[in-house]
Amino acid sequence: MKTLIVEDKAYIRKALLNLLDLIESEVQVVGECASVKDAVVVAHSCKPELIFLDINLSDGSAFDFLERTNDLNFKVIFITAYEEFALKALKIGAVDYLLKPVDVDELQMALKKVEKLSINTQQQQIQKVKSVWNNENSKLILSLHDSFQVIELNELMYCESDKGYTSFYCSGGEKYIASKTLKEFEGQLSEADFTRPHQSFMVNLKFIDKYDKSGVIYLKNGTRIPVSSRKKDAFLSAFLNIS
Repeated sequence: MKTLIVEDKAYIRKALLNLLDLIESEVQVVGECASVKDAVVVAHSCKPELIFLDINLSDGSAFDFLERTNDLNFKVIFITAYEEFALKALKIGAVDYLLKPVDVDELQMALKKVEKLSINTQQQQIQKVKSVWNNENSKLILSLHDSFQVIELNELMYCESDKGYTSFYCSGGEKYIASKTLKEFEGQLSEADFTRPHQSFMVNLKFIDKYDKSGVIYLKNGTRIPVSSRKKDAFLSAFLNIS
């Protein structure tokens, strides 16, 4: 099977390639991609039969990619870190998935299962996954020091990252701090109308009051968020197209 690996972490792509070399399979890797944008181009170019597809990518989610390649026929094995909302969606959809770090025995089992599936059967499975994903994606579950905190994303104004920690500021005045980097939340937040105008911030577009052309966002509660010159164009594109 002509196979494409879509995963934004290079070391995971390398590990997967090494594992595929260890097992007997019909897999022939024809490309590797780290983003939705690149993966769409490569998939249309090489027309893979199988794709190892990371759930959260640097510029969107697996479902952004699937929507932009729905004219192609391929099978999918999802790759995910342990995240409750992702695993719930994958299990309900009964699709094959691999947890990071990828285990060789699980890889072999996933390949055997997906080889027996028809394209139509898997498309039905993926639609179930997408439905559950969209529902669960309205919430964020944070692992805090002594508890798990559920945040409704429509109440989350912005996030700020600092030295490996991320602070979450809600419209009711609540603040939560998680010991993860902002990048680890970026995929899910990007699906929920958040934008990243600065390396240290993600902002809910719905809470923006105005944008000062000097490079400052003003939220409805008066909070000021900087916009970096490198991210200005991407921010303005998202901001000017708020639905």
